[in-house]
Amino acid sequence: MKIAPFAIALSLAMPAFATDPAYVKSVEEWRARADQSLRKDNGWLTLAGRYVMKPGANTFGTSKDNDLVFPEGLGPDHMGVVNVAPGHVEVKLLPGVTMTQDGITMTDKVMGTDGENRDWVQLGRASFHVIERDGKYILRLADRQSEVRKRFGGRVWYGVNESYLVNAKFVEYKPARKIPIVNILDEVSDEPLAGYVEFKLGGKPYRLDALDDEGGLFIILRDDTAGKTTYGSGRFLFVEKKPSDGETFKLDLNRAYNPPCAFSEYTTCPLPPRQNILKVKIEAGEKYPPRKAG
Repeated sequence: MKIAPFAIALSLAMPAFATDPAYVKSVEEWRARADQSLRKDNGWLTLAGRYVMKPGANTFGTSKDNDLVFPEGLGPDHMGVVNVAPGHVEVKLLPGVTMTQDGITMTDKVMGTDGENRDWVQLGRASFHVIERDGKYILRLADRQSEVRKRFGGRVWYGVNESYLVNAKFVEYKPARKIPIVNILDEVSDEPLAGYVEFKLGGKPYRLDALDDEGGLFIILRDDTAGKTTYGSGRFLFVEKKPSDGETFKLDLNRAYNPPCAFSEYTTCPLPPRQNILKVKIEAGEKYPPRKAG
């Protein structure tokens, strides 16, 4: 917040690749897990719809006279209704229509709305869950036979470069503070800041604000590769364990990865705050666009 972006774009001269085979292997294994997570059932590649629901009854099905119109092939014309009230979302299906969860068949269900613990139900090849965002209730629909999923040929990454495994220092914000984070729909939410990390690249100092994320650090950043070799809106970086205040730790920029919006139009990804837009090329981590199958 107090640190303005550097005025001059810098392109760092980095050694070509890492020389420690064990480190390279660890990053490549992490990237393989990230790729598989993206491909899984109900993953970002399968999303087929995002519906902001109104209070009260929301009919759904593939017919155009429904409040929530599912794509053709994802169920019968009329499937049921989602009743929405503050703190309570319930699905009731029409006679002859059923849904399953964990092998249990049901015709009605009170839906969980926690975005971190998604309460998926399945109807044929389709699945959906409901999340609550700032008082709005949103139904996310997935299709296991999604064309996006079929065409996906894999994430694309820079080669692992050990020069981007940098020494960083974590500085905790005292007192605690929040920061407004804007998503690609211009929706704003106040998120808790853990502090910031400071590090050097090519001898130049940089700093990134980090959000508190269940015992870890979540960083949203953009650098001068954005819109060229990496995703234009920015990338994410996760530190699994939050360091202690003042602690020096290893920040692995080789694990910078694309947000869900790089893969699906049915997501609302947060954008980097101004202070996390760095005037430097970080030629590490995930590139854009992904490969296509075939």
